[in-house]
Amino acid sequence: MLELTEAARTTAGVVALTVVAIESGGWFLLRVVIGRVPATDFQRSFFRAGHAHAGVLVTLGLVCLLLAEATSLTGGWRWLAQTGVLVAAVLLPAGFFLSAAGAGRTRPNRLVVLLPLGALVLAGGVVTLGVGLLRG
Repeated sequence: MLELTEAARTTAGVVALTVVAIESGGWFLLRVVIGRVPATDFQRSFFRAGHAHAGVLVTLGLVCLLLAEATSLTGGWRWLAQTGVLVAAVLLPAGFFLSAAGAGRTRPNRLVVLLPLGALVLAGGVVTLGVGLLRG
């Protein structure tokens, strides 16, 4: 049986509950695709990307949370390895959805800055986890 720290168990529980939010994003996306919510081609593509990133990164983030329990990382390095992908799972979808928000938008607004920020946190998390796993 895998034993998790209290922090990891709590984080995993909260993240599991976020799947409901991802489902509501899927409902919104369905309404966009069938034409019930008007959207430009740009918005449709960014909404799809945001939804896809949310689902994939939450799943990967839960795996990283568990794998980091098998490392000897401590402090900020352990936090980054365990939660970096989960932080990216918020930043990247937010960047896609929020930068495309607004009637008739055909280009991203300033919130597109969340995309490279999320990508940096994602990379930091997986690299830290990978190094931590290789070092033992």
